[in-house]
Amino acid sequence: MKLQQVLIFIALITISCNSEPRVIESESAAGQADAGSIPALEEGPLAADAVPEQHKVVVGEVLNTDKYTYLEVSENGEKFWIAISRREVKVGDTYYYRGGLLKKNFFSPEFNRVFETVYLVSEFWKQPDGSAPVPGDPHAGIPGGATPNLEVGNIEPAPGAVRLSELYANKEKYNNKTVKVTGKCVKVNPMIMNRNWVHIQDGSGDGLDLTVTTMERIPLGAVVTLEGTIALDKDFGAGYRYDLILEGAVSQ
Repeated sequence: MKLQQVLIFIALITISCNSEPRVIESESAAGQADAGSIPALEEGPLAADAVPEQHKVVVGEVLNTDKYTYLEVSENGEKFWIAISRREVKVGDTYYYRGGLLKKNFFSPEFNRVFETVYLVSEFWKQPDGSAPVPGDPHAGIPGGATPNLEVGNIEPAPGAVRLSELYANKEKYNNKTVKVTGKCVKVNPMIMNRNWVHIQDGSGDGLDLTVTTMERIPLGAVVTLEGTIALDKDFGAGYRYDLILEGAVSQ
């Protein structure tokens, strides 16, 4: 009888230990953070958002810790939580952010609280695009606040370059091949997953846009010729998959 009581007691302890809140990380974040910890937000955009969009939010609640600030924000009528490096944020003010790493059932030991969902955000600022440099943007600080010309006409390809219309029409032909393309840089997302993400268009097809990864800093609005390796059905995790992408590109 005593042995049975001891076994029951051990089982209850085991169940109790396993009932603590559990951090469920996004696929791309596996192994980055322990329960209750936050990746170094000041190090740059987080990898879960390979091509991050800009969000405009209104702050409804602010919770500060020694290193981080938790914010309940609303966007288009939807309320959710984000976490940023500690800074002064005013309730009721409008802010902007890019990217973010989604964590579910995230336990904050400082508040002894579980956040059902929270986005860990590294790029967070007060002013909208055009009124101030955007954190992490290599093209910020253009003299006079000039906006690059992003209008794409029919761009003449460099010798040996493949038109985007040809590339997309015959994807299998170019898979795993080194390819040269010429186009205008219409979008840049710098240093995400240790590389720059550039979008180029050449006007050869309606809406044709090629995503390029490179270590080079390509100016927004510049017409460039890039050479890299074509990959098909590339999956970076966290829902970011590309039917066609040019990787490891260098300027020609």
